[in-house]
Amino acid sequence: MSRPLTSERINEMKKEFNSNRGNQVAQTAATTNGLFKAAENIRSIDDNNFNFSIDVDTHQVTNQRHSGRCWMFSCLNVIRFQIEKQYNIENFELSQNYLFFYDKLEKANYFYQNILDTSGEELSSRDVQFLLNSPQQDGGDWNLIISLVEKYGVVPKYEMDESSCSMDSTELNTLLNRKLRADAIVLRRMMNSNKTNDEIKSFIDEQLVEVYRILSIALGTPPETINFTFRNKDKKYTSYQNLTPVEMYQKYVDIDLNDYAIIINVPTESMPFDQTFEVELSGNMVDGKPNRYLNVEMDELKKLTIKQLKSGEPVWFACDVLKHFDRQKGIMSDSLYKFKELFDLDFNMTKGERFNYRESLPTHAMVIAGVNIVDDKPTKWKVENSWGDTIGDKGFCVMDDKWMTDYLFEVVVRKEFLTDTQRANLDKDATVLPFWNPMNPITPMI
Repeated sequence: MSRPLTSERINEMKKEFNSNRGNQVAQTAATTNGLFKAAENIRSIDDNNFNFSIDVDTHQVTNQRHSGRCWMFSCLNVIRFQIEKQYNIENFELSQNYLFFYDKLEKANYFYQNILDTSGEELSSRDVQFLLNSPQQDGGDWNLIISLVEKYGVVPKYEMDESSCSMDSTELNTLLNRKLRADAIVLRRMMNSNKTNDEIKSFIDEQLVEVYRILSIALGTPPETINFTFRNKDKKYTSYQNLTPVEMYQKYVDIDLNDYAIIINVPTESMPFDQTFEVELSGNMVDGKPNRYLNVEMDELKKLTIKQLKSGEPVWFACDVLKHFDRQKGIMSDSLYKFKELFDLDFNMTKGERFNYRESLPTHAMVIAGVNIVDDKPTKWKVENSWGDTIGDKGFCVMDDKWMTDYLFEVVVRKEFLTDTQRANLDKDATVLPFWNPMNPITPMI
């Protein structure tokens, strides 16, 4: 039923608004300070101090700058933690730019393959439009970093430092996506005019050479061999010379990323607990590892996270950082803002409803570096972010337990901490979800 807004209806709204004195107070507070400042709860800030009963990670935080590489930074922070522990060194950092380069190159090739696979569909089809909307982007997930690290290894940051275009990827993404869309036009024409496989392969190879050139100009050229050198806490100097990046990962880093599993909490009817899921068109390379998720109750997810923290190891996670987060203070709390009191209304949605209606989905990846436990129950969690050291407590944030329940969707833990039933469920055939499912890591991360 169509019902247009009339001047009479608007005047009624205005009269009702003006009749409530609380509206006038709220208006003054909001127009002077902004909505979030006007609704900020001081008690919540005091409760979420930076003291934790289990605290495993205190190294200097990293800074992804103006890019969507949080998933990559967070995973490399887990690896660097192991390197620091293994070699008794402080504040070692791996090159994010190195893997960023290869992620872009692989995503270009992945895009070309998907354009070929959908060439028989109409240009207006949902599949093709999804691919063209974002041929490649900065987002990703844990298993995508595994694919990159196993194929390309890791290098110290000093071997391939950040560039202007890695610290702010906006321009690179704009130009690279423009090229990929232009190439998609040619590929669809070639497929629909029955060009030979050799002709198509030759065209893609030529375009990948151009993509490599774009990336090299923007990000620098990745090194083929590197030196792994450091001075440990006892001031002893060590140098491993002329390593390939893959050798560094395989021989000098005591971690196997395949020993970890992605555990999620998405309470929706379409994604039952204790089942495993994958999302189509969510990879970053041809023949790469699919993102594979085991969905569990939140209490189980927390138990697994605490097990890993108690073993002395931080935990990678993904959440909706856009909700109830004071970025400057570094506080994530469900009670941080009193929007109900400010607007005199409720935003009543369950976590599953927020997920299904895209009100809340994974938007950022970080590392859980500690937890505060009182009477055997977690009350708040220490978080290592990758936004530099000017926010929170030198770059670390605090997440209260209720916020974690409502807005954390995904953690990565060692498989050894899973129960026998959970390991068995993880190994079962996965239900493949459509690419528009909000778990698809193509969603731009902050």
